[in-house]
Amino acid sequence: MMARAICDRHAGVGADGWLLVTPSSSSAGADGGIRLYNSDGSDSEISGNGTRCAAAFLLESGVLTDEVRIATGAGVKHIRVLERGEHRYLLEMNMGRAMVKEGRLRFALELDGRQWDATILNVGNPQCVVFVEDFDFDWRALGKRIEHHALFPNRTNVSFVREAGPHAIDVLFWERGAGETMSSGTGSTGAAAAAMLRGLVAGPVEVRTPAGSLPLRLEPDGELYLTGPAQIIAGGEFYWESESS
Repeated sequence: MMARAICDRHAGVGADGWLLVTPSSSSAGADGGIRLYNSDGSDSEISGNGTRCAAAFLLESGVLTDEVRIATGAGVKHIRVLERGEHRYLLEMNMGRAMVKEGRLRFALELDGRQWDATILNVGNPQCVVFVEDFDFDWRALGKRIEHHALFPNRTNVSFVREAGPHAIDVLFWERGAGETMSSGTGSTGAAAAAMLRGLVAGPVEVRTPAGSLPLRLEPDGELYLTGPAQIIAGGEFYWESESS
């Protein structure tokens, strides 16, 4: 598939996923629309970081100014420009509300005779948040196992969370369809929401990822807002020949 070819880190551009961006959408109030494909070729409802990148792409075109509404598989998302420079943007995005699966705010996920302390929720896409004391274990292998667990017929994203203070968490990500990733917008949102719902941290929350920190705030109505960067680093053409041609 085209997504696999583009995302291949040896023979393609190299990425966790590929976004098809349309400059306008039939969805009410949207300035553009996106469809997301993971690096393994599967599709996904939404990517938080990817949606910010799509917003930066539309802003770079000069058609829009300081606010963008993008139609995704998880609804229309509102992105607001906080700062901008040459090809660089700091954006705040309305991530919506976190929906916890019934009875799974504190869920004992059992694998190979061991129980892992987890929260299962949805923030536009499925999330399994695993709370740990440290990262001194093969979390990549565990993330892959959880992604394909029978509990998740459509697979799931996995975040491993360690408390880092009253307003901070450290997070590592295993993404559905992409594997290990340095940062995740929806993963950060799910991790912070789960930690707040459990009373482990209070908002605003600093989500500390391997790629840097992402601030998240919770409004009284339950809406979550995530702030993060987006940068245009290149432009060009990709030549792809399908296997069937």
